[in-house]
Amino acid sequence: MVLTSAAEMFQNLKSSGYESRKLSNFQPLCNVCGQQHSSMVHWEFMQTMPQDPVELVDDMVKMGLYQENQLKAADSVNAYELRKALFLKRVGRNNPKREKLILALCEQAGGLDNAFAAAFGPQAGRFFGDAVRSSQTGRREFLRNMAVGAALVTLAGCASGGNEPAATEDISDEPVSAEGLEKTELQIGFIPITCATPIIMSEPLGFYEKYGFTAKVVKMPSWGAVRDSAIAGELDAYHMLAPMPIAMTLGLGSAPFGVKLASIENINGQAITVAERYKGQINGPADFKGFTMGVPFPYSMHNLLLRYYLATGGIDPDVDVQIRPVPPPDSIAQLVAGDIDAYLMPDPFNQRAVYEGAGFIHMLTKDLWPGHPCCAFAASDQWINENPNTFRALNKSIIEAAGYASDPANRVEIAEAISERAFLNQPVEVVEAVLTGNFEDGNGNTLSIPDRIDFDPYPWQSFANWISSQLVRWDLQGDGLAPKAIPEEGYDTVGKDVFLTDLARELAEELGQDPPEEIYRVEELMFDTFDPADPQAYVQQQIDEYGV
Repeated sequence: MVLTSAAEMFQNLKSSGYESRKLSNFQPLCNVCGQQHSSMVHWEFMQTMPQDPVELVDDMVKMGLYQENQLKAADSVNAYELRKALFLKRVGRNNPKREKLILALCEQAGGLDNAFAAAFGPQAGRFFGDAVRSSQTGRREFLRNMAVGAALVTLAGCASGGNEPAATEDISDEPVSAEGLEKTELQIGFIPITCATPIIMSEPLGFYEKYGFTAKVVKMPSWGAVRDSAIAGELDAYHMLAPMPIAMTLGLGSAPFGVKLASIENINGQAITVAERYKGQINGPADFKGFTMGVPFPYSMHNLLLRYYLATGGIDPDVDVQIRPVPPPDSIAQLVAGDIDAYLMPDPFNQRAVYEGAGFIHMLTKDLWPGHPCCAFAASDQWINENPNTFRALNKSIIEAAGYASDPANRVEIAEAISERAFLNQPVEVVEAVLTGNFEDGNGNTLSIPDRIDFDPYPWQSFANWISSQLVRWDLQGDGLAPKAIPEEGYDTVGKDVFLTDLARELAEELGQDPPEEIYRVEELMFDTFDPADPQAYVQQQIDEYGV
């Protein structure tokens, strides 16, 4: 089930029978644990819990919600001592609201003993097994009890007085001072794809913690949801497709809303994948005529690069094929079902299609444009203005993480960290194949392409100019006004207003990285060369050569 709005979340929560509080009011403090985040964090967490109790306990340990010593303690203390420890050390001393909630949750699970065993103890397997076998407890009750156990664990993990943070890789000699930060409890939206690696890995590997944040990454269902959440101000910052901040700022596809692209998350990292049923039939762009093809969002590098490629084969992307948005997590299912014939998607969904025998990789986008941008870290103008020091530190933490991810020696460790259910929820071997570039392509070839995906946070202004040129070329505003939105003399203005290149360089230099001094470069693509000094001439050249 995909929850696409807060209203749907509330409705589903009400119908579930879990009503510890009135759900019609958003409180600034979490009404479950009292911390400064939405109480929906707990519900969203419960929605993603595995059904197998062994996986449940293992995931909780890996996600840092409780530690191995808690499991050992559960072997040696009786129910009374465990209750006492939970109340005094996890919930907080003399907190009637939390104590009342714990009692209500435990009653849902059939008493304190069952609830604590389900949440913490080695009896979890027997408890769940009995629940399934019992003639008085059906699947609905089983899932409810499992959710109760998850709620107890989550409550224990985020309440004041909780555990020390989980041990992480030593990523620096000294933590960075958090003095002057306007906000330290942050939530950052992401789509579960490898393009978001620096944003995702910064949580389990401790990059956010180093900079003084308690930052959580929040999984989003689609790019439309990311855009709408940003406009609504629901989270602090976002993983966005590189063209999205330009499109949103100009009002393409939505009302104008100021967004800044602070740093690039990844370069390369996409591919054209074709359904298995077409194996042996696709050799070039002309062979896609008549196909229905998926891209993650209209304002994406995926859509722009797909159109660029198809046009070189005499295919009009708006006439000869159907290109439609498909949320990346739905792409393989739609490929198998025949709803789409091919897609240009971010990984790991290209490699996952090969892994599942659902499709084959026709072309990596790095072959279309080596070093092209894909995804980015972004935040709204309003949030940046209200939290300038926090924004600077957050951007710096992600730039540092991107530098760490750029080292091939760190890729296996990163693949293991981000493959978890809370993040990508993918087989680790699939994610590792993408990050290391050692992979099967589904056509019987074993390839080694280390820069299949890479991580360079520098936001070249030439990226912005190429993106803008293609928005003009394909009139992607949809109402005939796109060419007017980016006039010839306005390309540089748009890029410099949205892409924070100078700030990214400054932060990278503070980290000891070696960013470029230039802000523009000539971009070498498969079929042409882009001179950022004259984007309009480039567009006209493309139209003259290919007719579209």
